[in-house]
Amino acid sequence: MNVNTNSLNQKQHPILQVQDLAVSYGHIAAVKGIDLTLNQGEITALVGANGAGKSTALLAISGLLKPLRGKVLFDGVDISKLSAHKIVQSGVVQVAEGRAILTTLTVAENLALGAYTRKDKAQVALDLEWVYTLFPVLKQRMEGLAGNLSGGEQQMLAIARALMAKPRVLLLDEPSMGLAPLMVQEIFRIVQEINRTGLTIFLVEQNVRQALRIAQHGFVLETGKIVLADTGANLLHNPKVLEAYLGG
Repeated sequence: MNVNTNSLNQKQHPILQVQDLAVSYGHIAAVKGIDLTLNQGEITALVGANGAGKSTALLAISGLLKPLRGKVLFDGVDISKLSAHKIVQSGVVQVAEGRAILTTLTVAENLALGAYTRKDKAQVALDLEWVYTLFPVLKQRMEGLAGNLSGGEQQMLAIARALMAKPRVLLLDEPSMGLAPLMVQEIFRIVQEINRTGLTIFLVEQNVRQALRIAQHGFVLETGKIVLADTGANLLHNPKVLEAYLGG
C-alpha cells in the first residue's frame, strides 16, 4: 500500500510530530519507524487491527515506553527524552487503555489527582465545573467510589481526569474498548465536543469506522508500519480500508 500524504500537507499548524519512531520488545519490532503529524485543534486517528502496534506507539509518545530510535516533537521541541510526568506537565496527556482509574478513591478524588501538578487553583475550580458539565453523571456520583461506576462511566472519569491536567494534546487509547454500542456512541460524541473547544486529540482505535467518522485526518497502522495516510473521510471510503476493516 502507498501512503498518500498530499491532503495532509495543507496549511495546518503541526503541534505534535513523530519522526522515525521505532519501538521493540526485546527482539520483536513492534513499531517500525513511523512518521505522523498532529495538527493543532484537530482529531487525528491512528487505526488498525489488534496487535498492529497502535498502543505501543502511543506509550512511546507519552514517555511510558522508551523508543529504540526516533523523535517526538511537541511545538517543535523534542520531548522524546523526557520522563512521562514531564511530558504530562508539558501538555501531552494520555488516557490509558483499560481506563486505569483509582477504584478505591471517589470520583472527586480521582479528578483532583488529575490536577495535582497545577498551581492555578482558581482555574482548576472552573475546569472542574466544565468537566462536570461534560459528564453530568460524574457530578451526580462525585462522592461515590470510582470502582462502583459502570465501564462507560469509568471511561468518562478517565477522560475527565486527563482533562483536569489541562492538556494541549489529549492521547486516547482505545476509548471504546469493552463498551456497549450506545456508550460507544456517547464517548465519541463527547470526544467531538471536547475537540470543539480547540483541544488537539490523538485517537488510537480498533473501531475504525467510528474513529474515521470523527477524525479530520487518519493513519492506518499494520504490523508496526503506517500503510495509509489521508483525511478521515477519504480513508473511510478507501477500498483497501473498506476491505480490510469495514467488511466492504
